[in-house]
Amino acid sequence: MNRLKDDLDHILKHTRGMWDELRGKRIFITGGTGFFGCWLLESFAWANEKLDLRASALVLTRNVELLRKKAPHLTENPAISFHIGDVRSFDYPPGEFSHIIHAATAASAKLNDEDPLLMLDTIVEGTRRVLNFAVQCGAKKLLLTSSGAIYGKQPTDMTHIPEDYMGGPDTMDPQSAYAEGKRVSELLCAIYSKKFGIECKIARGFAFVGPYFPLDIHYAIGNFIRDALDGGPIVVKGDGTPFRSYLYAADLAIWLWTILFRGESCLPYNVGSPEDLSVSQLAKTIAEISGKTVSVKVKVKPTRGQIPERYVPSVTGLLSFLGIDASFNLKEAITKTFLWHKHSTSSERKLS
Repeated sequence: MNRLKDDLDHILKHTRGMWDELRGKRIFITGGTGFFGCWLLESFAWANEKLDLRASALVLTRNVELLRKKAPHLTENPAISFHIGDVRSFDYPPGEFSHIIHAATAASAKLNDEDPLLMLDTIVEGTRRVLNFAVQCGAKKLLLTSSGAIYGKQPTDMTHIPEDYMGGPDTMDPQSAYAEGKRVSELLCAIYSKKFGIECKIARGFAFVGPYFPLDIHYAIGNFIRDALDGGPIVVKGDGTPFRSYLYAADLAIWLWTILFRGESCLPYNVGSPEDLSVSQLAKTIAEISGKTVSVKVKVKPTRGQIPERYVPSVTGLLSFLGIDASFNLKEAITKTFLWHKHSTSSERKLS
């Protein structure tokens, strides 16, 4: 039995009326082996089977074996096939595709630090390549998974970033490569939409948690869950004062499919939870949820009087235009993620 059955049933319940436009159609997905990709493929396969859509998905990947080790049932699904290639230079597969989801991005702080030019080129050239393919294959709708990073540093007097905030990253800082790449990708979508009539949907992602979420890279929530699974201590590398929020993966899938099917073209939507808390509070919450005696160690002492940094979205666009909201609060999201990884083998955790 699929370990995600309850979540997949929940996703289908909230998207059931939208899937008919994929009936008998082909969808092309980039970034299909990452966190977003796994959830998109899981929910696509579930809806395809339960609703007898007879749709198919072609997934662009450089390494199908990574997904085979992580989720072998997806690679064995007859409705899902794979196209090997780099997002910047892949050969265009033949035939028509009605929908495209462009989710391929190396969201790697290490790459952004060490080779910002490669990060920028991958994002921009990859998006241009995918948009040109959309024109060739006759796609009517394209979803770009952008990022809340495009807003730049959140002002200290702003609790939640709205979609109409016109801030931006520092163009003199090479570490802005990821954020600027996403900004250019959104601009490319707007240009192609106007020139070729493609409905380009923009999802600006913030922070997430759920099964398949990696525990061993630069994301604090993943590191904290890993520390708790190992018995602690949970180590907060900074001072723990920044505020963040985390959307559960099942809600993420619902929101992405809803934006693709029903979102307005070239109207960006923030995708993330407005339920915020400090990084220190996050660590303590995970320690409590673990059910163990797990300590929390904050490495840097907070500076007195310092205003905490924030990275928290407003999601009024989704509520106002699409009528969707989060179903899972943060404690539920962390609990479900913790239990998933707890019941995974150590090798499966490393692959997530």
